[in-house]
Amino acid sequence: MQSRANRCGRLSHMIGQFKSAVTKYANAHDIPFMWQPRFHDHIIRNGVEMNRIADYIQNNPMKWELDRFYKKR
Repeated sequence: MQSRANRCGRLSHMIGQFKSAVTKYANAHDIPFMWQPRFHDHIIRNGVEMNRIADYIQNNPMKWELDRFYKKR
């Protein structure tokens, strides 16, 4: 799978390049940063599903302080 994902033009390859560049920038500027180790990708099949996901993306950050992994600094 990895060799297939590394072919130019694949979305997974482009995301990998982006994540690599951001990580290098953060390390070079002493910015504490880590990517989430896993993610869930999903094909959006219709407008209702797209709106539900868009709502989640927009509103979920407001719930961060309620998350069990939240730590006050």
